[in-house]
Amino acid sequence: MSSGHSRSSPDPFARALETAADAVAHAVRGVAAANPVVLIDGRSGAGKTSFARLLVARWPQRGRVQLVALDSLYPGWDGLAEGVEYARSSVLVPHARGVVGVWQRWDWARGERAEAHAVDPSLPLIVEGSGLLTPRTALLGDLRVWLDAPEPARRARALARDGDGYRPHWQRWAAQEDAHLAADEPQRHATASFTLL
Repeated sequence: MSSGHSRSSPDPFARALETAADAVAHAVRGVAAANPVVLIDGRSGAGKTSFARLLVARWPQRGRVQLVALDSLYPGWDGLAEGVEYARSSVLVPHARGVVGVWQRWDWARGERAEAHAVDPSLPLIVEGSGLLTPRTALLGDLRVWLDAPEPARRARALARDGDGYRPHWQRWAAQEDAHLAADEPQRHATASFTLL
């Protein structure tokens, strides 16, 4: 499914994002819940953050949708798996149980947890981040999205976004993503997969 915006965008990445967001927004309409949960996984630079923001803008239900980015939860450059577990226990499980979830932002500069944020279980929820789709988290998502892109495009986007602060950690983070792909097979848990150029 593609919108008029998709056809008018000259950028192939933007067009692919719009097409994917339209497809997932359409799928949200088919979820029999007022507070559906969408999980978005993919390697660094695949387009998860851009996709999640576009999905919020195109959300098909009335009212507010909550967005939690794992970049705010990972406890540092070696914390991919720990950040995912933190999201599962502090955000996804409470939402599924109908109770308020509370998570604390990771302050990358200070190396510690910072201010707290609440997640309202009555509202829809989008969670995005590398490593997110695992056998345990998949059970907590109504829609589960895997995003992919060629490595050169991913690296260029990630380094353009985060610059020299990320450059020395690219391989360190990629190794954790490799371990996630091997152990958790995230694509197998996805209800939709998209390749973004």
